Amino acid sequence: MRDLRDQISLRNHIELLPHGGVVTFTIVLLALVAAFLGLRLYAVLGKRTGHEQEPAARRSVEVQASPLLRQPSTSGDAASVVPGTDLSNVETAAQSGVKAISNADRNFDSTSFLEGSKTAYKMVLEAFWKGDKEALQFLCDDDVYTSFAEAIDGRAERGETLENRLVRIDEVRIVDASYDHPIARISVRFDADIAAMVKDADGNVIGGSMTDAVETHDIWTFMRDVKSDNRNWKLDETDSV
Repeated sequence: MRDLRDQISLRNHIELLPHGGVVTFTIVLLALVAAFLGLRLYAVLGKRTGHEQEPAARRSVEVQASPLLRQPSTSGDAASVVPGTDLSNVETAAQSGVKAISNADRNFDSTSFLEGSKTAYKMVLEAFWKGDKEALQFLCDDDVYTSFAEAIDGRAERGETLENRLVRIDEVRIVDASYDHPIARISVRFDADIAAMVKDADGNVIGGSMTDAVETHDIWTFMRDVKSDNRNWKLDETDSV
């Protein structure tokens, strides 16, 4: 009954308006309806279904690009060689761990992993240099992210900015690997050249140079749950040699 009274009241208000006012009211009413339908549509289509791609700047690197046609070993022997396992860029001490990961995850490919790790290396460094905490949080585990975030905050408090550039990555290789069901960890050594320069709050250069690249040797450890549907590896530990 109340709805009926409201409709009658609304009709009376419309009838009291001059002809131009009725047109204006109708346009406004239609606009409100369109806005409401738009919000409802966004509520349905704007939600992630799990199949959308992440924006490029925040996309964690899925390091196995093409599944290999092989099955996990049923013998449980971590030392057995899985067909298709490439150990050319894997140090001897890490080979048994890589084989164990290959046995547990038939999609794992060390060559594709290393290619992806180079992309991850570049993405993490650039996010840190720019102070992009959101990207770092997506790419790193909690401990590594906290360390990066504290360094970024300290830099901001001092009014310093970094103008660094990854010139090139000379070599990457797997130096350690382990599989402790269901967690896989792989340590990668990056030999790279980086140009680094620090500026103060006034824009004055207080350290480094963009013309002289410095050799860097980092060992980064990536980890993931191989039984998870999420195929992204996260940075679990960083070290320099």
